[in-house]
Amino acid sequence: MNANFTDLFIRRPVLASVVSLLILVLGLRSLAALKVSEYPQTENAVVTVTTAYYGANADTIAGFITQPLEAAIAQAQGIDYLSSTSTTGVSTITATLRLNYDANRALTQINTQIASVRNQLPPQAQQPVLTVQTGQTTDAMYMGFYSDVLPTNNVTDYLLRVVKPKLDSIEGVQTAEILGGRQFALRAWLDPARLAAHGVTAADVYTALGNNNYLATLGATKGQMVSVDLNAATDLHSVDDFRKLVVKEKNGAIVRLEDVANVVLGADSYDFNVAFSGKRSVFIGIKVAPDANILDVAKRVKAVFPDMQKQLPIGMTGEIVYDATDFINTAIYEVVKTLVEALLIVTVVIFLFLGSLRAVIVPVIAMPLSLIGTFFVMQLLGYSINLLTLLALVLAIGLVVDDAIIVVENVDRHMKEEGKKPFEAALIAARELGGPILAMTVVLVAVYVPIGFQGGLTGALFTEFAFSLAGAVAVSGVVALTLSPMMCSRFFRAEQESGRFTQFIDRQFDRLHRGYGRALHSMLDTWPVLTVMGALVLACAVYLFMTSQSELAPQEDQGIVLSQIQGPPDATIQQMQTYADQVFDISKKLPEYSQMFQLTGSPTLNQGIGGVLFKTWDKRHRSANELQQLLQKEWNGIAGARVAAFQFPPLPGSQGLPVQFVVNTTEPFQNLNEVSQAILQKARASGMFFFVDSDLKLDKPQVTLVVDRDKVASLGLSQSDVGQSLGAGLGGNYVNYFSIAGRSYKVIPQVLQVDRLNPSQVLDYYLRTPDGNVIPASTVAHLQHTVVPESINHFQQLNSATISGVTVPGVSQGEVLDFLRKTTAQVAPSGYSVDFSGQSRQYVQESGGFVLTLMFATIIVFLALAAQFESFRDPVVILVSVPMALFGALVFINIGLATLNIYTQVGLVTLMGLVSKHGILIVQFANELQRAGRSKREALEEAAGVRLRPILMTTAAMVLGVVPLVIASGAGAAGRNAMGLVIFTGLSIGTLFTLFVVPAMYMLLAQDHHGKGRGEREAAVAEG
Repeated sequence: MNANFTDLFIRRPVLASVVSLLILVLGLRSLAALKVSEYPQTENAVVTVTTAYYGANADTIAGFITQPLEAAIAQAQGIDYLSSTSTTGVSTITATLRLNYDANRALTQINTQIASVRNQLPPQAQQPVLTVQTGQTTDAMYMGFYSDVLPTNNVTDYLLRVVKPKLDSIEGVQTAEILGGRQFALRAWLDPARLAAHGVTAADVYTALGNNNYLATLGATKGQMVSVDLNAATDLHSVDDFRKLVVKEKNGAIVRLEDVANVVLGADSYDFNVAFSGKRSVFIGIKVAPDANILDVAKRVKAVFPDMQKQLPIGMTGEIVYDATDFINTAIYEVVKTLVEALLIVTVVIFLFLGSLRAVIVPVIAMPLSLIGTFFVMQLLGYSINLLTLLALVLAIGLVVDDAIIVVENVDRHMKEEGKKPFEAALIAARELGGPILAMTVVLVAVYVPIGFQGGLTGALFTEFAFSLAGAVAVSGVVALTLSPMMCSRFFRAEQESGRFTQFIDRQFDRLHRGYGRALHSMLDTWPVLTVMGALVLACAVYLFMTSQSELAPQEDQGIVLSQIQGPPDATIQQMQTYADQVFDISKKLPEYSQMFQLTGSPTLNQGIGGVLFKTWDKRHRSANELQQLLQKEWNGIAGARVAAFQFPPLPGSQGLPVQFVVNTTEPFQNLNEVSQAILQKARASGMFFFVDSDLKLDKPQVTLVVDRDKVASLGLSQSDVGQSLGAGLGGNYVNYFSIAGRSYKVIPQVLQVDRLNPSQVLDYYLRTPDGNVIPASTVAHLQHTVVPESINHFQQLNSATISGVTVPGVSQGEVLDFLRKTTAQVAPSGYSVDFSGQSRQYVQESGGFVLTLMFATIIVFLALAAQFESFRDPVVILVSVPMALFGALVFINIGLATLNIYTQVGLVTLMGLVSKHGILIVQFANELQRAGRSKREALEEAAGVRLRPILMTTAAMVLGVVPLVIASGAGAAGRNAMGLVIFTGLSIGTLFTLFVVPAMYMLLAQDHHGKGRGEREAAVAEG
């Protein structure tokens, strides 16, 4: 069958050309239609439920809002883990969904569950607000707008009215969110002294604002012929209107709002600052829709941004301060450059091995043809051009050229050794190689099937990688059986080039062939020794695998280092801003500094986050890892604050610091704090961390107003009277809205800051008694000082403390998490459990799956080979080379040149297919020689000698073809380095072992075919 199949294309060159041209046309058409993205599309959705309850402390928020909402939300399907933070005035619940779970379905279920418990929430609490974030948790692009002349609320209002609507209308933009904005608000700054002088309380003001800024809807008149709409001017529209608002009237004396408060058009919040390169700014973050292409969206935004800049008011400036597609575009460019380099290197390698330009033409045409044909396979499967599919194409160069090399070398051998004509040599060579090429193609495709069907993040990301590579191999097999033999029969000449260089190459290979033959012959005299050595290498490979450092993925240089600031528990926004300014001053001194953005007061008042952007990769010599270490040392010198330097996660689907270790319990937070502090102390002493901290901090001062219930009752007051009067002045809650120029803004009464500088001033606020008199709060209450947690955190509805950290170089994720597990087991009593969040959770979920994938791949390859060779012994002989290659790669991983991660693991699986090809070539030919009449050992030695040159050629092509991966630098280089190193070292050492261990295993296990099928080869040639 193989003979007739390959003969058809050699005898009909036009048919062979048509098949290849069809592959070319379909591939080029698919290339133009394929989307470009950073990674294969994955849906990493996070649903956030935020509920505000102005003025409430963290304990009240946790008990009355967070707990009932958490219990309800947990009943929704598709949630991987549920975490919550309860701080003063706000509850934030985060439901992280399972990978690729339908976010809309989960959002609907969560909304339904929230509705079922909404009546259990305090009536003064705001309605829960649900947001869903799909894809990257950071925005794709940030724009900074700032002005030296306009106040921040004016800048914010312009952005809301003009810029945001334009950005929201761009195709692919999910939302343009404003960060650090200060929206207009009517602020009534209450003066307690003036309130007392007029006999007015804060609660009176609150009530008056609600009653006298009333939005009425009257309807319309209905006459016989005319209908007229009616409107009542019961609401207020200007600052003057509010100033004249009547708060109290007694005996004809009117007290207006301006008599007891300073009424201004201010901002709704002053607890949040955003800065761009040290200048106070307002940011707009661009969130990309889940089904949109981030690169296309970024292009559209950049296209309209210049027009927006031209239309900005005088004195306002706008810039794009961060663009995630810069890294993506640079990384894709680097992979494409690596692809071209690999093509050139492989071409040179082929020429050096064959010494003939005519021979080089065949693989040089076959390589790009197979790669272009792969784009058609990718289009059929609905894939995109991304970093992983491009990486697959880089590796595919070494794979697809193998088939062409084998064909060319075999034709060349028949011409030189047997004096055959090119046409006859091509026929014989193609018939001999039909089976091996088919077997190698099936094996390589089979190797990647388990990766494609693996679950979790590895499966989601590497399915496209695996099947793209399998598609390239399949296309290469078609080209090798159709085009390559035909081209050899037409391009080769009987008087093939025999210049000095060609003769020199042939002499060197003859010398190598003879030397290998002698070495193999002598070693086969003691072949049991080689089989024992093979068993030892297998045992060593298992040991090396178990002792290698492991992590999820190597850290990529994305051109940015992030800062996370943790201030004192009682810090104000002014104090936090001084820390942020110090972080900026240190960062801008770096020679690599480009710009910096900072968000201060986020996510809580005493926290802040920022990002130092560096110059492009070609304009700096130090990597982001080096700069991160330098910045961490410098930031550690900032007195009063703890600052962490970290980078964006290398893979999608997580956020925050690299290490996030969660300790859960039902014990009180005081007990949990003791355990977390003990873990933290050991972690800091371990030397594993640049930065490590816990989110449980039992250090926040809180003052409780203790009310004398008997005195309150004797005065005819109730507890609600006291709470409402004081809350109205201090809480900062809004009463209602008023409109200006078609937009509504909040109305917020609050005591002046100068009258709430310290807790004791609260006792000077006045309460109204039923008889109309006012009394100071000190009459019925006193203050009690306590210390409480800064925030009350839950993980999976249990009390939790999360140990977050950044590790020092040389310490892997696996080591750190193992250390923290053991430390917790030592210091925590019963009733405590551990869990993981962020990148650590991804790592734990993905670890352990690789061994099963490798075993599954081995079984699939074994079965494929068994079917090809009609034997259960030959596959064992062939697969003996696999542990040899794994051993070679794991040696270099174990000494610290790489780690066991998502890239190296896929590289190890790839090695299985690559090194198996050597065994296939030797075993297939040895079996044929046995059937032709040779003894088992004679056939083996001749087959190993004949296949030596193609084995070395294909190995050199693959090994040198991945050199650009090994030496790659810049954007996205870490993953490429890791995979390139595994293939370079594993294939080099594995091939060396294979040349001797596979023959030894053949002697031990292979069936004796001597004399079987004598004359089959001659008959097959005669049929031709």
